[in-house]
Amino acid sequence: MDCPDGELSLLIVDDLQIAEFNKKYLDREGPTNVIAFAMREGRFSHISPELLGDVVISIETAAQEGKNAGMSLTQRFDQLLVHGILHLFGYDHVNDSEQAAIMEKKSDFLMKIIMSANIC
Repeated sequence: MDCPDGELSLLIVDDLQIAEFNKKYLDREGPTNVIAFAMREGRFSHISPELLGDVVISIETAAQEGKNAGMSLTQRFDQLLVHGILHLFGYDHVNDSEQAAIMEKKSDFLMKIIMSANIC
């Protein structure tokens, strides 16, 4: 993804906390599974180009989604982390259906690498 020395922060929160972020920054109601705040975009992106941004994951939602999908919390968490990182690189599945397909393919590819390395 052309960023060998990238840096990001990861915040693991509960549903209440992510709902607050969702409302404050995205003007959306209720909890969600992951939110990404990219630092490589916008007016000040040139200041620290190695800084990718922040990924916020609701552990409660991740656990429930994992259970519903018949997978471990670790597997679902890893999926959400990959998803958030792809957002930091500018992938947008919400507003661009073509990019959604590309993002899903890239996510599947990265998850296969993680699974084959026995990281999760």
